[in-house]
Amino acid sequence: MKWEKSYRLFQKAQELIPGGVNSPVRAFKAVGGNPIFIARAKGSKIYDVDGNSYIDYVLSWGPLILGHAHPKVVSALKRAIEKGTSYGAPTPLEIELAELVLKAYPSMEKIRMVNSGTEATISAIRVARGFTGRDKVIKFEGCYHGHADGLLVKAGSGATTYGVPDSPGVPKSYARNTITLPFNDVTAIKTVIKNEWKSVACVIIEPVVGNIGCVLPKPGFLESLRKITNDHGIVLVFDEVMTGFRVAYGGAQEYYGIKPDITCLGKVIGGGLPVGAYGGRKEIMSIVSPEGPVYQAGTLSGNPIAMTAGIETLKILSRANTYKKLEDTVANLEEGLIDASKTAGIETKFYRAGTMFCTYFAGKEVTDYKTAKMSDTFKFSRFFWGMLKRGINLAPSQFEAGFLSLAHSKQDVEKTVRAAYKTFLEIK
Repeated sequence: MKWEKSYRLFQKAQELIPGGVNSPVRAFKAVGGNPIFIARAKGSKIYDVDGNSYIDYVLSWGPLILGHAHPKVVSALKRAIEKGTSYGAPTPLEIELAELVLKAYPSMEKIRMVNSGTEATISAIRVARGFTGRDKVIKFEGCYHGHADGLLVKAGSGATTYGVPDSPGVPKSYARNTITLPFNDVTAIKTVIKNEWKSVACVIIEPVVGNIGCVLPKPGFLESLRKITNDHGIVLVFDEVMTGFRVAYGGAQEYYGIKPDITCLGKVIGGGLPVGAYGGRKEIMSIVSPEGPVYQAGTLSGNPIAMTAGIETLKILSRANTYKKLEDTVANLEEGLIDASKTAGIETKFYRAGTMFCTYFAGKEVTDYKTAKMSDTFKFSRFFWGMLKRGINLAPSQFEAGFLSLAHSKQDVEKTVRAAYKTFLEIK
């Protein structure tokens, strides 16, 4: 493939934008080379400015579970835009989307719409602190909860890619209130809680860690976390920005049968537009302004365009057999990729929760941040470029999850598996 136009655009972008990109991992630093610039997308495909097409497993980093430019979503957005893009006032659409989300997530009795996943997690932690009267937050290594001060501590995602888990510019006073523990380590949780519980407001966790690839919780881990937090009056926050409506219609809490106190959502509930939300038990959410004293506001929160895209997306996802179709397709992809690596003689570890997945170039099981970091990132970079030149778009980092959509076909999966086998042979 030729990428001359993308190269020229990247040179220009670097003069105007830090690193030439508006989100760090897009810069391809983890895989080398220059990023491709996208001109359009439809269904399971994206098309770059040089005219190349790719089967897309990034899907805007997860939101596009229906695929790109789904006709029902596009039609609804056209009608909505003609009525205005934002009013700064309540609309019926906010109520409609709230009802859809709360029906899917019984742990949430009230919900507040915001504009991003980062805004949702910031707000959830503020509410947890206000509710408990405590200051400290427990998070887990490799879990990324947005770029808020105090949460950029072994945070995964771009921070892991660049090996800078603690960002400059974050005051030490913020980080002092953040306790970071290994994912899947119940003993570590029990030890810290025993000594610190009177000062811990909340535990925040990605129930499936999607920002160091795709790390699954061990059996009993989430259950133990729920019991420990219940026993000590600590608010359990599930960051389901990535897993929400993706690992199941009711997210990871449905998938694993755990009921958190607060849930953070984003990505899928905006249907490809900027959105976030946080919600939980009435007694907790009732302290949010204007009903209560904990302040949080947003000019574009609940704007009609994002609400419209989210409503149309969730309506389609709620249809019978939708998730069975998704499961059948992603299971075929999983089986094909595992078989391709074995046949080619390349050692990999494949993990999946619903329609999010990751192939690690590792010899040992990946269960946490430490074991994820032992993966062979050089092999991954070769795999990434081998797949890209064969028309398969993966996330440009070993430490990011891949995603599948309703638009991916049997033929897409077959082409992906063939490309993977040929690329595995090249690596070998």
